[in-house]
Amino acid sequence: MCGIYVSLSDQTYCEPTSNLSKLICRRGPDYIGHEKTQIQYVNRSQIYISFTSTVLGLRGEGISQQPFRSEKSGSIFCWNGEAWKIGTDCVEGNDGQIIFEKLIKASSFENNSDATAAVLKLLKSISGPFAFVFFDNFHNQLYYGRDRLGRRSLLYKDENKKAILELCSISDQNDDRWIEVEPDCIYQISMVDETNLTQSEPSDLPNSTNTSTQFQKQKWKYCETSSPYVSSISPSLSLDAKSTQSLYYFLEKSLRLRTSKISIPPGTEGASNTPLAILFSGGLDCTVLARIVHDILPSNQEIDLLNVAFENPRVVQATRRTSVPGKDHHMIFPEDSPFELCPDRKTGRRSLKELKEVCPRRTWRFVAINVPYSEYLAHKQNLIDLIYPHNTEMDLSIASALYFASRGNGLAAVEPIKILKPYVTPARVLLSGLGADELFGGYSRHSLAFRRSGFPGLLYELELDLNRLGKRNLGRDDRVISHWGKEARYPFLDEALVKWAIESPIPEKCGFGISKNFMPTNFEFEPGKLVLRLLSYKLGMISTAMEKKRAIQFGARTAKMETSKVKGSTPLS
Repeated sequence: MCGIYVSLSDQTYCEPTSNLSKLICRRGPDYIGHEKTQIQYVNRSQIYISFTSTVLGLRGEGISQQPFRSEKSGSIFCWNGEAWKIGTDCVEGNDGQIIFEKLIKASSFENNSDATAAVLKLLKSISGPFAFVFFDNFHNQLYYGRDRLGRRSLLYKDENKKAILELCSISDQNDDRWIEVEPDCIYQISMVDETNLTQSEPSDLPNSTNTSTQFQKQKWKYCETSSPYVSSISPSLSLDAKSTQSLYYFLEKSLRLRTSKISIPPGTEGASNTPLAILFSGGLDCTVLARIVHDILPSNQEIDLLNVAFENPRVVQATRRTSVPGKDHHMIFPEDSPFELCPDRKTGRRSLKELKEVCPRRTWRFVAINVPYSEYLAHKQNLIDLIYPHNTEMDLSIASALYFASRGNGLAAVEPIKILKPYVTPARVLLSGLGADELFGGYSRHSLAFRRSGFPGLLYELELDLNRLGKRNLGRDDRVISHWGKEARYPFLDEALVKWAIESPIPEKCGFGISKNFMPTNFEFEPGKLVLRLLSYKLGMISTAMEKKRAIQFGARTAKMETSKVKGSTPLS
């Protein structure tokens, strides 16, 4: 995880504000670097380009220093991401350095068109989450963008008296001009000569009002599904079905890429055996991840399960429980405390029990993260600033759970005793189950779509959800989680797994319309994510396989903190 700031100006070098500098340093606490370059035209006009990068070192030996700069070509590269593969080749070591070297080679063609084609081909071959900015100094081209799913944040602003364009991983406080870079393409700005800056139409830059730069969008290639709604043979989802086996195959490979060779934080070598944690509600998605991670990691490696619960004053009052907002519940938790009564806390403890039964040799550290209402209020404005330009009540309620969970401050004990000790997870890599609902039909609206319109309606809803993940969820979540110097990884959103899932006929993923006669005895299941439920069952997590879907904001009780009348789509005041 890293922070990026880049600016283009025809007046002077523009630096990030002091607040932006602090924010991007929180994303990358291990290193901060700066680079500058300029383009000199024959009419003596100039373009000044400033680059700032911060680094959270998680791969390779030592901390990479960014921005990357080629002494020979003068090209500059800012990288925020994880390249698991380039083409079919796995990436070992410092992925940013490897990609930069390949970009330098790709942009070395004398002809600009050939160089552009080579750069785009390379970028489109990368598997993994990323946001980037690359300046090809030889051809005066600036490329930037997010991966095709939008798993990393990148914002832009082009309404500035000094700067033609600013790009940053996060927005500045009290500045509502920042807009999310859409994850649907790679953006290219050509600055070959001064006419590109004086004679192009202002609309060449998105929402531009004060500049004219030649601007192009290079579309990603999406995995288009041509599969029928149903397979040519009768669906037979079962414990031994091919799709159940395939899901394990792809998920295990995805997790192996995301959990191996995680660098230990600087200054803590040998001090921690917990480089990895899981955002853990106890639900189906995250618990299956935990179960498969157990198959991959050495048995002596501890795994933190981060479980967040909120003191929701509205719920407390409604249930007439005696709980004082802000009271210190840090040492003893009665079963009727507002935290232990949260649905996700109950589910989390049940799933922990099952994990211990199935994987008894593993140390599972359940981290109870309890957020009093007073603490939520103290962080609320910061949360609103971080999620911007997202600004609805639902955005805030979802982000609140992720914000406090990823901070990792809670109470933990290896054994399930009542008296717990304060604990802060040292893990800087957090696994998330996001993506499973979108791929395998886990939301209630998927069930509704099937009831109303059958398989065509369900397919339409699934495609809609997957296509808008980057717009609705991932950029916002990245800004919130990375604020603590943590990196979220999404095993369900691995490119190979996504491709397999969207090409699979619906009855090989979901249980809509499938008879219970195909299921194990006494297996009470929801049709959504049936292939994942069967995999959970097969892996010994039988109770987990039957867990009902619950949205994070209701499970952690971050929704409707003050009043029950507010809607999720209501804009924040």
